[in-house]
Amino acid sequence: MLVSFLSMGWRVGIIVAAAVPLTLAAVFIVMAATGKDFDRITFGSLILALGLLVDDAIIAIEMMVVKMEEGYDRISAAAYAWSHTAAPMLAGTLVTAIGFMPNGFARSTAGEYTANMFWIVGIALIASWVVAVVFTPYLGVKLLPNIRKREGGHEAIYDTPRYNRFRQLLGVVIRRKWLVAGSVVGAFSIAVLGMAVVKKQFFPTSDRPEVLVEVQMPYGTSIDSTSATTAKVEAWLTKQPEAKVVTAYIGQGAPRFFLALSPELPDPSFAKIVVLTPGEEAREALKLRLREAVADGLVPEARVRVTQIVFGPPSPFPVAFRVMGPDPEKLRDIAAQVRAVMQASPLMRTTNSDWGERVPTLRFALDQDRLQSIGLTPSDVAQQMQFLLSGIPITEVREDIRSVQVAARSAGNTRLDPGRIADFTLVGAAGQRIPLSQIGAAEVRMEDPILRRRDRTPTITVRGDIAEGLQPPDVSTAVWKELQPVIAKLPAGYRIEEGGSIEESGKANLALAPLFPIMIALTLITIIFQVRSISAMTMVFATAPLGLIGVIPTLLLFQQPFGINALVGLVALSGILMRNTLILIGQIRQNENDGLAPLDAVVEATVQRSRPVILTALAAMLAFIPLTHSVFWGTLAYTLIGGTFAGTVLTLVFLPALYAIWFRIKPVANGVHAAGEIPAEPALSSRRSQLRALSESPSSQIAQET
Repeated sequence: MLVSFLSMGWRVGIIVAAAVPLTLAAVFIVMAATGKDFDRITFGSLILALGLLVDDAIIAIEMMVVKMEEGYDRISAAAYAWSHTAAPMLAGTLVTAIGFMPNGFARSTAGEYTANMFWIVGIALIASWVVAVVFTPYLGVKLLPNIRKREGGHEAIYDTPRYNRFRQLLGVVIRRKWLVAGSVVGAFSIAVLGMAVVKKQFFPTSDRPEVLVEVQMPYGTSIDSTSATTAKVEAWLTKQPEAKVVTAYIGQGAPRFFLALSPELPDPSFAKIVVLTPGEEAREALKLRLREAVADGLVPEARVRVTQIVFGPPSPFPVAFRVMGPDPEKLRDIAAQVRAVMQASPLMRTTNSDWGERVPTLRFALDQDRLQSIGLTPSDVAQQMQFLLSGIPITEVREDIRSVQVAARSAGNTRLDPGRIADFTLVGAAGQRIPLSQIGAAEVRMEDPILRRRDRTPTITVRGDIAEGLQPPDVSTAVWKELQPVIAKLPAGYRIEEGGSIEESGKANLALAPLFPIMIALTLITIIFQVRSISAMTMVFATAPLGLIGVIPTLLLFQQPFGINALVGLVALSGILMRNTLILIGQIRQNENDGLAPLDAVVEATVQRSRPVILTALAAMLAFIPLTHSVFWGTLAYTLIGGTFAGTVLTLVFLPALYAIWFRIKPVANGVHAAGEIPAEPALSSRRSQLRALSESPSSQIAQET
C-alpha cells in the first residue's frame, strides 16, 4: 500500500489496498467450506500470498492510469487493462501456484506438515487474479480521479529524462547482449557453486518456550530409581527463575501436545520433564545452565539430555547413523568405532547408542538330575521363582468397564537383594521345602539390555546432539565423510546408514521427485497456451531458476540456512520471474502488432513495464520484511527478498538482451532494416515518430472511442 500511495497517489493506494481484504475474504470462505484449519502453515502461507496477491492489482491499476493519461475514459481504460493484462496475469498466477503443487501432494511426513501451503497459496493467488481483473477495474472506474490527458499522448508519458536514460541503457544492453548473457550465466554458475557454502537445514528449531529434559537411566532400572533421579532434576529446576511450570512424566514420554513431537514408548528407566519458560531468551538461558549443571554432576547416575522442540517431521536426534548386521557382538564393535569418530568430531556435543551399555544379569543354571530326583520340572521352578521375585497374576477385579489384574508375590525385601537369591526356598512335589541352592547355581553375566531390529536385521543406532549454531545436514555430511574409512573396512553383510534429520530430508525429497515432472509439464502447458510458441515457452521456462543469483548472496549475507522453507521461496520466486517474462513478452508482441520495429518493440515494452515491475517488486519485498523475524518463515522471507531484487534487475536488463538473442534481433550499422534486423543506434526521434503515428492510427482512435 505504501508503494502505491507514494508512487501513484492515495486513491490508487486505496484501490490496491482493497484487493487485500477482498482476496483474504475469499480465501477464508474457501477454507471454511473445505475444512482447512488456521495454523502456523496456513498463517505463513497467507503472509506469503500477501506479498504476491497485490502484484496483479498493481499491474491492472497501473495500466488503467497510463491509458487515462493517454486520453482514454475510465471505462475504456478499464476495458483495456482487462483485455491486455488478464491473460498474462492468469498464466503467471497459475505458474506460481503450480510451483507449490509438490507440497500439496507429497506422500511424506514433511508433505503432511506443509500440504496446506499449496492449497492456501493457490486459492489466494487465483482469488487475487479475480479481484485484479474484476474488482480492481471496477473500483478504478469509481474511485480514480479525473486524470488529465498528457499532451502528446503515449509518447509524452514515457518521454521523461529517467525513461530516456533507461532507453539508452537498454540500447547498450541489447548491443552487447552476448556479454550481458554471459555475465548472467556466469553469475548463475557462481550462485550454484555458492550453494556448497550456504548452511543446509531441513526444518528450523521452534520458537516455543518449552525446554525438554530427557532423563535416561541404565536400561532395566526400576521406575522407583528413575523417579528418585528425576526428582533431583525437578528440585534443581524449581529453583531457577526461568522455570514457570515443571512437569515430569516417569516411565514414559510426554503426551503429544505438538505435531512434531513424537512420544517415547513406555520404559521404566526413562523420564521426561517439560519446563515452561516465559520466552525464547529465558528458554535458551535455562537450557545452557542446565547443561552446565549436568556436566558438573547434577545426576551422574543418568544420561540427561536438554533440548527444545523442532519444527517438521519428528526425529529423535539431529544426527544419527544406523549400524546393521547379523551378529550383535560384531555390531557393538562397529558401533563403538562409529561412536569414537562422532565423539572426536568438534561438531558433535554428545553421543550415545540406542542399545545402551551392557548391564549385569543374574542367571540361574538348573541341575536337571537334582530336579528329577526331587520331582520338579523347570516350568515349576520358573513359576515359583516368578512368584518370589516379580509376582504372578492370580485374578482380576472388575471396575466399571475396566479390569484390573491382581498379582501375588512374596512379602519382604529379600527379593530385592540378588546376593540372597540362593536362600530362596521352593516347594517340591511332595510338599517338602527345598533350598534353591540345592537345585542349581546362580551366576552374573553382562548382557545387552535391549536388542533393536530394523527390517528384521539387528540394528544399533549411534546418535547425538550437535554443537550450538550448526545445522544437522551439514554435521551429518561432515561426519559421514569421516566415517568412510570405517565403512570401507566393513565385513560382508554389514552396513552403515544415515539417519536423523538428513534421512527425513531425503524421504521428503524422494516423495517430491515423482511430482516434479508433473509440475514441469503443467507449467509448460500453461506457458504454451499463453505464448503459443515453443521457442518463447522455452525462453520463459529458462528464466525460472535465475532467482538463485540473488538468493545465495542474501542467505550468505544474513547467515541464513537453505532449508525446505527457502526451497519453497525459490519455487515461488521462479513463478514470479516467469510471470514477469510472460507479461513482458506479451507487451513486446503487442508493440510489434502495433507497427514498431523489433528493437523498438523490445525497448519500449521494457520501458512500459518498468514501473509496474518495480512497484510489484517493492511491494513484495516490503511485505516480506516482517517475516524475517520469524523463526519458521525467516529463511523464506530472505529468499524472496533477495530473489525478488535480483529478479527485478534481470527482468529489466537481462530479459531484453535474452529476447534479442532468442529471436535473433541483430543491429546493423547502415541503418537498413533487413529481415529480423534493426539499426544499431535507432534514433530517439524516429522511435517517437513511430509512437506518435501509432497513437494517431485509426486502430488507436477506435480503441479510444470504445
